[in-house]
Amino acid sequence: MKEISLNILDIVQNSIKAGASLIEVHISETDTTLCFSVKDNGCGMTEEFVKNVTDPFTTTRKTRKVGLGIPLLKMEAEMTGGSFSIESRSEKEYEDHGTVVTACFRKDSIDCIPLGDIVGTVCVLIHGIGDEDILFVHQTPKGTVRLFSAEMREMLGEDVPLGDPEIVAWVRDYLQEAYQSME
Repeated sequence: MKEISLNILDIVQNSIKAGASLIEVHISETDTTLCFSVKDNGCGMTEEFVKNVTDPFTTTRKTRKVGLGIPLLKMEAEMTGGSFSIESRSEKEYEDHGTVVTACFRKDSIDCIPLGDIVGTVCVLIHGIGDEDILFVHQTPKGTVRLFSAEMREMLGEDVPLGDPEIVAWVRDYLQEAYQSME
């Protein structure tokens, strides 16, 4: 993918398909690294499936037999001298099931792709969520940006859908102001 934010969107979509009710997106930046993790409480994967998940021919999709999101993310992170990991606990075996995908990129590598439009990505996530809650945290040397859909629901009330265009516009403005305040 051309941007890390698109990888994040892809992983979150996997979490939603896995039936997660809480999805946590954490981005941590230093001067030399950019790491992100997506943690969910979805159905998880078996140990055997996790071993093969970086193979493009291992997928849960029914419409096609190739899944490139995870394999490409792993390759992109490792090409920068960074790392990739995936941990999962299947609901068939564990009460505390879910998955954590982590990728770290070395920002000084010529192969490091840009973070991209993270504000737009979070807006797409907020617009598209149903009952799921999303916690977004981005830590940089200059400050932290945080948004939690559960807090938004609490403030707005259950009758106001977070996907409402006015709410998504507010989220965009809030995030843009938060990032501008760190410049």
